[in-house]
Amino acid sequence: MVSIKSEREIELMKYAGHINYLVHEEIKKNIKPGVKTEYLDKIAYDFITKHDCVPSQLGYEGYPKSICVSINDEVVHGIPGKRKIKEGDVVSIDLCVGYKGYHTDSARTYIVGFQTREIQDLVKNTEKSLYEGLSKIKAGVKIGDVSNAICEYAHEHGLSVVEELVGHGVGTDIHEDPDVPNFGEKGSGITLKKGMTIAVEPMLNLGSKEVCMLDGDDWTIVTEDSLCSAHFEHTVLVTEDGYEILTGE
Repeated sequence: MVSIKSEREIELMKYAGHINYLVHEEIKKNIKPGVKTEYLDKIAYDFITKHDCVPSQLGYEGYPKSICVSINDEVVHGIPGKRKIKEGDVVSIDLCVGYKGYHTDSARTYIVGFQTREIQDLVKNTEKSLYEGLSKIKAGVKIGDVSNAICEYAHEHGLSVVEELVGHGVGTDIHEDPDVPNFGEKGSGITLKKGMTIAVEPMLNLGSKEVCMLDGDDWTIVTEDSLCSAHFEHTVLVTEDGYEILTGE
């Protein structure tokens, strides 16, 4: 069931979203060659809990860490550990922050040091596809208009769209109704209403759209062709005439 948030609920989500943004800023300072991904996880856990919030991913359906760190061909759900970041890595950080029972979800992708123009364009255009989708959001618009805008932009720039993984509603749970696919037909899906909160998150691949589960950890999703992937996400509030990003500043 799709929920419409009250003013009180929106205020709680705004605080969770602000801390979410600040956690990303702290992590950003430490993404460099030689840093272990578990260190980034510790930064997130310490910062989130210091600000009276909870790392919503920790323990969610058994997930063992506070954030996801996905590198190169890892699309999402990479588990932080002893792995060290290297020069040239493409690093996606996905994190959720909860405050008094309300959650926000966002993701960013970074290039560590030098990379090819092709990889730079992948990351740049994945972020731009997010904003193409967001630009369609307002009360009365169909979800499919958002999905189609993301997909059209991705395909115009030679990128494939992961279809097995989608955006979603967010609020008292990390994943709520409705699904927000990154592909679809204009005019399809449910109608957005003022007060809905959704996480829009394009995951775009340099090669094929096909993905699979990494053997061994039951979490990490990778591209089947081992080519690079990128991921950006914001939690937004649907307003009468547009949207408000809750995981911005």
